[in-house]
Amino acid sequence: EHGVRDLLLVSRRGPEAPGAHELALELRELGVRVEVRACDVSDRAAVAAVLDGVDLSGVVHAAGVLDDGLVADLTPERLAGVMAAKVESALLLHELTADRDLSAFVLFSSFAGVVGNAGQAAYSAANNVLDALAATRRAQGLPAVSLAWGMWEAGMGGTLGGPELERLARQGFPALETGEGLALLDAALAVDEPNAVPVALRTSALVSGQVPFVLRNLVPKTRRQWEAAASGGAVDSGFVERLRGLGSVERDRVLLDAVLAEVAGVLGHASAGAVDASRAFKELGFDSLTAVDLRNRLKAVTGLQLPATLIFDHPTVADLAARVSTEFDRAEGGAAPSLSDLDRLEAAVLAMAEQEGAARKELRDRLRAMTARLDDETGTTATEQDNDDIDSASLDSMFAIIDRELEG
Repeated sequence: EHGVRDLLLVSRRGPEAPGAHELALELRELGVRVEVRACDVSDRAAVAAVLDGVDLSGVVHAAGVLDDGLVADLTPERLAGVMAAKVESALLLHELTADRDLSAFVLFSSFAGVVGNAGQAAYSAANNVLDALAATRRAQGLPAVSLAWGMWEAGMGGTLGGPELERLARQGFPALETGEGLALLDAALAVDEPNAVPVALRTSALVSGQVPFVLRNLVPKTRRQWEAAASGGAVDSGFVERLRGLGSVERDRVLLDAVLAEVAGVLGHASAGAVDASRAFKELGFDSLTAVDLRNRLKAVTGLQLPATLIFDHPTVADLAARVSTEFDRAEGGAAPSLSDLDRLEAAVLAMAEQEGAARKELRDRLRAMTARLDDETGTTATEQDNDDIDSASLDSMFAIIDRELEG
């Protein structure tokens, strides 16, 4: 389409990459002179060697890797891996071609950097650097455009399963077909701006409570009005009022049904009956992204502040529903401390007991002081304490003591 007849294709594995040989043959049949080279594009010397002697007229940077996960699970090593593929390679190409007479410098960024996809903090950050690099090059009088692509059916999108792609489409973000993507590439180059967002959006499917903040105004006005009327705001207040009027057994059943319905919605099932409440979320096909989606849905239904790690802490639907019920009790002011709370305290104490020296002694002294206060709270004599230990204390008393200790 653009008259390009000489291509230098570079990747980590080069000719050994899957499909590289077939691609080269297809291009040559179209009259293209093509060379396929292997190179670590985050290695300055390697990139410089590849570019040495090449009469370069344009650059298309499409490198990238995914390492999805919640922010709490990120490590310096995981972040560095994403940054090396995306950022370091782009900066090297920028620096090593700054004196070349290029007609194009095209960076394949991602929609994730614009909206901040759940579970893609490292990837989002890396793509933001590409967007900034394009603006910087333009300010320096150099050609550049950074394209914040939506999901393609090919490429990274090809690694997703059918259910994941269908879920994105239902939320208003269908994957781009190759022809659509190439047409958007041509359009973005013609617009001649440093940043563009070529993405497929079905605004009729967008739901205000489930889209990134920057897209809220794209939700059709009639749909926003319908959502507000149906829910009374961001939370389904009618559902919450119904829960308040139920006994504990009936409320647990209703909450289980609600959790099943939201799980089915996330997975794209027609009804909650397709979900087995006893199966682990991992077996059902959940990952960090769908976990956050489910958490957001449950927050919208119940109004509860639920952690992003919800399904990882509670591996089955039944376990999760029980946790939501407990959180509802607490929010309503009716929950007493439970043995699960004591289990968490014990785990924390045992973890702290790994420390040595002064820290371990301080922990032991604090626990002894708490036990002594517990004796005072319950009226237990030292002899009785020796016989019955701490098991005889009420949980309310225990947590009152712990609260005072923590405040102190």
